[in-house]
Amino acid sequence: MNTSCKANAEQFHSVTNLFNPNLTKIHRGNFGKGFLPFLSRNCQKEVKVGRSRNSSVVLSLSSSGTQNHVQKAAQGQGDGLTYKDAGVDIDAGSELVRRIAKMAPGIGGFGGLFPLGDSYLVAGTDGVGTKLKLAFETGIHETIGVDLVAMSVNDIVTSGAKPLFFLDYFATGCLDVDLAEKVIKGIVDGCQHSDCALLGGETAEMPDFYADGEYDLSGFAVGIVKKDSVIDGKNIAVGDVLLGLPSSGVHSNGFSLVRRVLERSGLSLKDSLPGSSVTLGKALMAPTVIYVKLVLDMISKGGVKGIAHITGGGFTDNIPRVFPKGLGALIYNNSWVVPPVFKWIQEAGKIEDAEMRRTFNMGIGMVLVVSKEAAVRILSAENGANTCYRIGEVINGDGVSYQ
Repeated sequence: MNTSCKANAEQFHSVTNLFNPNLTKIHRGNFGKGFLPFLSRNCQKEVKVGRSRNSSVVLSLSSSGTQNHVQKAAQGQGDGLTYKDAGVDIDAGSELVRRIAKMAPGIGGFGGLFPLGDSYLVAGTDGVGTKLKLAFETGIHETIGVDLVAMSVNDIVTSGAKPLFFLDYFATGCLDVDLAEKVIKGIVDGCQHSDCALLGGETAEMPDFYADGEYDLSGFAVGIVKKDSVIDGKNIAVGDVLLGLPSSGVHSNGFSLVRRVLERSGLSLKDSLPGSSVTLGKALMAPTVIYVKLVLDMISKGGVKGIAHITGGGFTDNIPRVFPKGLGALIYNNSWVVPPVFKWIQEAGKIEDAEMRRTFNMGIGMVLVVSKEAAVRILSAENGANTCYRIGEVINGDGVSYQ
């Protein structure tokens, strides 16, 4: 889970120990003494805010004092949709995180760090948001588990950490064993893609809590990195290069707005995505790319100074989180291929550019800040052009600008 001092509107907002005599809990795995089962709770407005802390030490990967560098679309202009129109109030989430930061100073990185000898354990937690609604409507349940794993392991790898293990939580009103098996098979696949162990999990059957056929998911991952190998952005300098790793589509953020656009468009999930041969359902349900192996390989070759996972908040909020104070990002327009699904979302929803950039990944799921030398090496490597794009550079300033 992202733990930024900002609103990340597609993150689960709390981790809650559940003590309910009516709750049937089916444990999967040996969690050890002191483990508390947890439940992700969807708030009415779907503002989900992450934080990582421990009782004695709270460390952050973010060295930037920058918060909420927001290029807001003009509110109320025309009939263009915004994330707030879809029920997600990012500003309310920002206020909640500001209050949490008073109680747990130091939050702000993509993963929480805990010192262990000469290493850090790095942990992250998340869910998949209202993409689950589309899973229920399309009947595509085999890949939603990949999304679940991806949202956590992609966060912790931004520090250079190798994921060690993952635990999941599956909650439903009435347990459908066949459906649950499909979901958990996706989690297993996600763990295999990220080379980490599915250490355990929990299944909760809670009658009257969920609608028939619906379920909720959350999970967390723990990784490890040597203290002298942490990627923390402190050495980022003017002239460094921004490399973007392509996404598979919307990934797992912004689906409240996606669903509103779909409703406005008059199309169904079975209709073809305009300009494409695939259905809207399949395009929107494309599983989140797991970048772990690729990113760790790039780190091993040197020159990687900072990494941003592009989730809720898009480029606008996520890239500045890895920058030292006084530095900003200049993004080159048209420097990568924007997937057709984003063009359809923007046109069908009449969404402003700034709103798109703050809500969606726009075809770039991970941004690496690297030295010029590393950029030349990576881009000239075999298949380098298919692996990543040169999308910008580091400049003096603040936030994210485009040209």
